[in-house]
Amino acid sequence: MPAILTSRKSLGQLLVERGLLPADDLEKALALQKERPDRLGKILIDLGFVSQQTLYSVLSEQLGIPRVDPEELGEIPVEASKVTPSFLRQFLLYPFRAEDGRVFVAMADPLDADNIRALEQLMERRIEVRLASEAEILKALEVSFGLEEDEAAGAETEALGGITEGEAADIEQLRDLASEAPVIRWVNQLIGRALERRASDIHIEPFEKVFRVRYRVDGVLYEVPAPPREMRAAVTSRIKLMAKLNIAEQRLPQDGRIPLRVLGRELDLRVSTLPTLYGESVVMRLLDRSASERFELATLGFPDTLRERMEHYLSLPHGLFLVTGPTGSGKSTTLYGSLRKLNTTEKKIITIEDPVEYLLSGVNQIHVNPQIGLTFAAGLRHIVRQDPDIIMVGEIRDLETAEIAMRAALTGHLVFSTLHTNDAPSAVTRLTDMGVEHYLVSSSVVAVLAQRLVRVLCAECRQAYEADGDELRRQGWPCAPGPLTLYRAGGCLHCGQTGFHGRVGIFEFMELDESIRRQIVARADASTLRTAAREHGMRSLKEDGWLKVASGQSTLEEVMRVTQEI
Repeated sequence: MPAILTSRKSLGQLLVERGLLPADDLEKALALQKERPDRLGKILIDLGFVSQQTLYSVLSEQLGIPRVDPEELGEIPVEASKVTPSFLRQFLLYPFRAEDGRVFVAMADPLDADNIRALEQLMERRIEVRLASEAEILKALEVSFGLEEDEAAGAETEALGGITEGEAADIEQLRDLASEAPVIRWVNQLIGRALERRASDIHIEPFEKVFRVRYRVDGVLYEVPAPPREMRAAVTSRIKLMAKLNIAEQRLPQDGRIPLRVLGRELDLRVSTLPTLYGESVVMRLLDRSASERFELATLGFPDTLRERMEHYLSLPHGLFLVTGPTGSGKSTTLYGSLRKLNTTEKKIITIEDPVEYLLSGVNQIHVNPQIGLTFAAGLRHIVRQDPDIIMVGEIRDLETAEIAMRAALTGHLVFSTLHTNDAPSAVTRLTDMGVEHYLVSSSVVAVLAQRLVRVLCAECRQAYEADGDELRRQGWPCAPGPLTLYRAGGCLHCGQTGFHGRVGIFEFMELDESIRRQIVARADASTLRTAAREHGMRSLKEDGWLKVASGQSTLEEVMRVTQEI
């Protein structure tokens, strides 16, 4: 049972006294507590007023219940074998040690006397309560048990559909291999470590003599320790079962998804398998479903002047706003940030995407499905009949989609979309190359934003050095003459020895004023449009990148890496 309280003060009072919570925030949380039947600690975390670590440290002091070190949450003792994983997940419990007739249990809510009594009856042992955060308990449960039993069973049932009797033995063996504890534990740890390292993708690739695993962190692939090559089939089958794919089909590409809760965060893993010479290559893209709430234009790296111009175009009642760049340049993030800013009760917003990467509350989002005829063009044709104010088209891929989007922009809708071009002026020529009439482009497009992502130097280990401004000017960098201080990457524990932590955007913003519209109608090429735009103040990607270098955010090599094709 929980220890006797050592403090008469409330949790809120202790947090305020220690300067960890402003009194105003405490009042807001207490007011909200009257409307929802949650403990104060959960409300404070949900509101973002305190971190889990801060809360549980003070809670441990208030209750007189020691916190458990997450490293102690290892194997569950045999005395707890009668307790089902679903029970532990539901009530956030983790038995982690047994000694002298007692079982030590980590709990996120140590005052839940009913659960403590239930555990004592099931295990026929006295319970010693220790305090642990929800994230720590969930992580330990995932390592021990993996997916919940009903999810795993459903995945296996669906994945085995359509298998003949002659193949059943081989598939049964694959399923058995994929269900072994070491395989489950390795896959769970693979995903957990990817999240800790801020990876966007996990690549699992079989070769003739090796089995390679890599994480993509800040746009660059890094190799990580892989399991023995003998585990290849078991690991691939485990992931396919989790994604509800057909484990018998190894000759065709497959796509699936895995909804997961890892380290207390809701994740959506997009899984793609591709048959190669030595087995199936698997790529998992990690999408944090809570990340859409953090999309803000101010945090994406926009300079103040550019953000002001962006916000001007976002306030227009109609027009086509294009974002261009190669895959992985942050186009979707910019569009989601724009939609989030425009998402009010007075506006109806509809998107059509392939795929829907993040869920935006209050926005009608459509997932493209060409197999049933729901293409960008077909979906867009019906969207305009839904009386939207704002439309977002994931990508303009063909003439039909382009023309429908432009006509929607001309008939009173603000339309956002993306194109795969290297710079902003090339977006115009790409549209005309598709077959769009020049007059339609000039009258519908209001602005084009080209962008790239560069890695941000780790603030803990970046290294200053003296650079020759005269030499850099000869190389084409817009810098002042004479010596100047720049920074290069180092390497430390904070950044995983990469020297970088996070990414920021560099931008090229072309506004279509009257002079540029006349150039488009006159069928000017991209270089002519670029010259005209620069005369009106457009900054190139390389020039904007230099500002990030000069401010110590990134390096010359990073800017060159993402702009060398221009």
